Amino acid sequence: MCDLVARTGRHQQRYEAGCRLVAGCIPFRYKNSDETGDVNSEKIIEVLMINSPSGPGLLFPKGGWENDETVEEAAVREAVEEAGVRGELMDFLGFYHFKSKTHQDEFSPEGVCRAAMFALFVKEELESWPEQSTRNRTWLTVAEAFVSCRHAWMREALQDGFSKWHAEKMISARNDVTLSC
Repeated sequence: MCDLVARTGRHQQRYEAGCRLVAGCIPFRYKNSDETGDVNSEKIIEVLMINSPSGPGLLFPKGGWENDETVEEAAVREAVEEAGVRGELMDFLGFYHFKSKTHQDEFSPEGVCRAAMFALFVKEELESWPEQSTRNRTWLTVAEAFVSCRHAWMREALQDGFSKWHAEKMISARNDVTLSC
């Protein structure tokens, strides 16, 4: 049984200019390319995706940004509630707009949402989490995740946000090593 409880309801939901404000993340980890555990082996990036109880395809954790939290706190909360992971929230990847078929209300009658997405380096996978009865988590390579993404905006966040961010981080890290030698 999980001691954590997922937030529900819309009474604290943030809106701006007719858009429902959403926060989410692309959880990731590194895996050795071989199973020997050799620290010199090439690292493979894996991203964590979850299923949706409302249909096929996989998603990244995301949900409503509420009035009593920062956007970063909302992204971290959604990762715990939906995917059962904790870690280090890295950089902001961008804003992504989409239309929700299920979340149309008086403040966003068209169901327009604006998601702030972040990279989350996973340090802990929880054994139990608030939405584990309705969600399964799956680790995938970036290429596998791109194909499995249910929504075009999430593919865009993965490719144009996360993948570009990660490539820039790796170039910067290599330059830092070169400069320090």
